[in-house]
Amino acid sequence: MCRRAEQTGVTHGCRAPLFEATTNAQQTQSLAPLRAFVHSWAVLVAIERHPERAAHLREPERIVDMAEQDPTAAIQEIQQIRKAAEAEAGR
Repeated sequence: MCRRAEQTGVTHGCRAPLFEATTNAQQTQSLAPLRAFVHSWAVLVAIERHPERAAHLREPERIVDMAEQDPTAAIQEIQQIRKAAEAEAGR
């Protein structure tokens, strides 16, 4: 989805996914791709608006990205953080 706001800037990091969602919406004549984009964006905002939550997410993401150890606990932690953010985002 969008790269983190502190890495690329809010607008710049989401142009490609927004363009893709818009194109898919036009091709399918459905708002579903745009709704999915907006939901993903809302979850990202819900995570990033709490600096401690965002910082806490980075370590399990690093563990999964590095693939140097069993990622099971890290994946569960990511899921818990995303679940809380999704609830905050309204889903």
